[in-house]
Amino acid sequence: MSTIHSAAGGRKKLVAGNWKMFTTPQSAAELARAVAHGVAGTAGRGGVLVCPPFPFLGLVAAALERSPVALGAQNCFHELEGAFTGEVSPRMLRDMGCDYVILGHSERRHKLGETDELISRKVRCAVEVGLRVILCFGETLPEREANKTEQVLDRQFSGSLAGLPPDKVPQLVFAYEPVWAIGTGRHATPEQAEQAHAFLRRRAAAAFGDVAARALTILYGGSVNPGNAASLFAEPEVDGGLIGGASLKANDFLDIVKAALPTSTP
Repeated sequence: MSTIHSAAGGRKKLVAGNWKMFTTPQSAAELARAVAHGVAGTAGRGGVLVCPPFPFLGLVAAALERSPVALGAQNCFHELEGAFTGEVSPRMLRDMGCDYVILGHSERRHKLGETDELISRKVRCAVEVGLRVILCFGETLPEREANKTEQVLDRQFSGSLAGLPPDKVPQLVFAYEPVWAIGTGRHATPEQAEQAHAFLRRRAAAAFGDVAARALTILYGGSVNPGNAASLFAEPEVDGGLIGGASLKANDFLDIVKAALPTSTP
């Protein structure tokens, strides 16, 4: 696995760009090259990650070759192979050069109907082939307003990680993504992000032990931009970001990277 920068307590810092269903073949390759050039001085591969759409994984992998930027995918199926028309297996992603896969994103939970049980199957299948899983958690606005944030996170934690072998926990990265802050221009305050991340770490400690929980990287996602990144990343429980819209502009994304990894970028 890639070596990435240490955060508080020896945790690994990570800034991941989720390109969602954007870019063309040309713009994906250009964006990847720009990001790779911008982090060329980063020590160790993996502190920065981009996740393009499936059709562009090969193009982006070629553009990132010999760079410190890691490659990830936005989703995968819950089987390694089979007669599953239109699906992409985690083994295929690994063969394409992916180190990471995003699972449980709120857009897949709330727009595409993915359940915790389905996500747990995907997680187990992905870690089986050696992928690192960025597992997403987050509440809706009505749930936050009803003071149910921790209840929702606890339910998603229990369901999405059901049956995970304990020795696979080091392959996990968590991402707290409040649904009400994704693509809305709104974002959690640093204090709100810190509280949710602290809860997830306590939950991980109860499930996997204190050592594993302290080593767990927890990202914040939800309208992160160059203007708010530094204040979010200054919180001790926030170990980086899962970046959506701002990751589609190389300069904005690189400014966010610098906010998270100020000593490792030019």
